[in-house]
Amino acid sequence: MNKNTLKSVAAVLAGFIAVVVLSLGTDAMMHAVGVFPQFGQPMSDALFLLSTLYRTVYCIAGSYIAAQLAPDRPMGHALALGVVGLVVSTVGAVVTMEQGAGLRAALVSYRSHHHRHPVRLAGRQTPRHAVAHALSGARVLSG
Repeated sequence: MNKNTLKSVAAVLAGFIAVVVLSLGTDAMMHAVGVFPQFGQPMSDALFLLSTLYRTVYCIAGSYIAAQLAPDRPMGHALALGVVGLVVSTVGAVVTMEQGAGLRAALVSYRSHHHRHPVRLAGRQTPRHAVAHALSGARVLSG
């Protein structure tokens, strides 16, 4: 493996680790302070929405990290992280269904990562374009 390949793998891995650590840490904190019910108890739709919202922000941050650490083609690295997230969330949804947690919980797990490819694109644009566009009221992603 050449040096750029190792840097590319490290960039995507760093973004992935950031997303996982932030997501699991926030989940644990939300359970500890009583915002989320104890582990194993059902959660309301509003709580699933809350977790989807902060995980979306964390995915943008992880994509930004992957893109910034990439030796070249930063958008490709952000999208590679999206593919990794899609695969991991799909496996998580299948495992959740097999454990008997039900279709609803599995779909929430899958949806929370599956819709993020456009979000990852926005994450790459955030430092240079999206903040200025958001402040001016323009769309972040142009077709």
